[in-house]
Amino acid sequence: MHTLEQLRSGQLKGVKRVQIAEQLTSFPMEILELADSLEILDLSNNRLTDIPEQIAELPKLKILFASNNLFTKLPASLGACENLEMVGFKTNQIKEVPEASLPQQLRWLILTDNQIEVLPDSLGERPRLQKLALAGNQIGELPNTMSKLVNLELIRLSANQLKAFPSVLLELPKLAWLAFAGNPFCKHAVSSEGVPKVPSTSYTLNQVLGQGASGVISHADWRNTEFDFPEEVAVKVFKGEVTSDGYPHDELEACLQTGFHQNLVKSIAQVDEPNHLSLVMELIPADYFNLGLPPSLESCTRDRFDDGFLLSVEKIDKIVTQMIDVFEHLHENKVCHGDLYAHNVLINSNSDMIFGDFGAASIYGYLHPQQQQQVKAIESRALAHFIDDLLSVCSPEDRSSAIYKKLESFIV
Repeated sequence: MHTLEQLRSGQLKGVKRVQIAEQLTSFPMEILELADSLEILDLSNNRLTDIPEQIAELPKLKILFASNNLFTKLPASLGACENLEMVGFKTNQIKEVPEASLPQQLRWLILTDNQIEVLPDSLGERPRLQKLALAGNQIGELPNTMSKLVNLELIRLSANQLKAFPSVLLELPKLAWLAFAGNPFCKHAVSSEGVPKVPSTSYTLNQVLGQGASGVISHADWRNTEFDFPEEVAVKVFKGEVTSDGYPHDELEACLQTGFHQNLVKSIAQVDEPNHLSLVMELIPADYFNLGLPPSLESCTRDRFDDGFLLSVEKIDKIVTQMIDVFEHLHENKVCHGDLYAHNVLINSNSDMIFGDFGAASIYGYLHPQQQQQVKAIESRALAHFIDDLLSVCSPEDRSSAIYKKLESFIV
């Protein structure tokens, strides 16, 4: 984090990344003096309403974050930034996205949690676009020009006002991660058999085990003697607001719709009280660890791994076999996970796998049979990327093996 004083005194000259959050109400023009070096500008958590045309005088600027401000429209000035490829304006008050506001080199656009009703036709004229986050808006339909987005790999459309499934997406050749729950066209047919509703007094929360966009997972002691549950459980308490993936209640429904599978986090109870939505799960053994790391700004849609992390081809084969079985189970139950990634997988030293995080999941059994097949085909690309990512950490001596070649055949 930097300060306005540092900027004005010239202390930031030559830096590549600047982050300032000081309740700014206007764009600090001194930023233009960093034109020779600035690549990443983060002005999130201020009170900005506009960005001047002079921002185009930052020729090296690649990434701009301006979340949690007071913008009511996406600044048209961004479209003139010749190398700007990532734009993040999450949680503003944006209603308008001007045709000219989208940079030509745009690769990643985040407009989650705004008030957008209409998207510009120019969105389809940005051929480098790979990642598009639009959850939590008021979008009624997608522009037909989006059929041109031949490089789009991930889209979040949950919690909008789409009246029909956006069929324009089904023919996109690279789309692999899709989320669309919480729209008017969505129908609910959830079976929660075997997952009883319990009061929030049934458990006592202890230490936090992890947290993500949709909620916080904690260790908990089970107190309700009416149910024969383990003494120790995990509880995910959902955040009440729209997340980057959609509505928390849709995540809960997708978990329940999926049912039981030995390689999925097991849901054993649910809490559905005002201002307290949560899911009680079996505690994952302590020897499990995250298989991968989330995508970075550079990798965009693809997972990463710890430096030096390697797996034998036999272990990779075991993980892939389990994931394929999970994939088929999900789609037999008409659930598109939407976030099939190594960073949502836990494994132990024996490569036993547990898959979780249904934040981007969408139930789709109400769609036309052909659309259902296409939704599954989209997620099959995510499965292929998952296998490809794992092969990138395969031990070098195993890369000529028959098993490796078999796994390669899954990658299309």
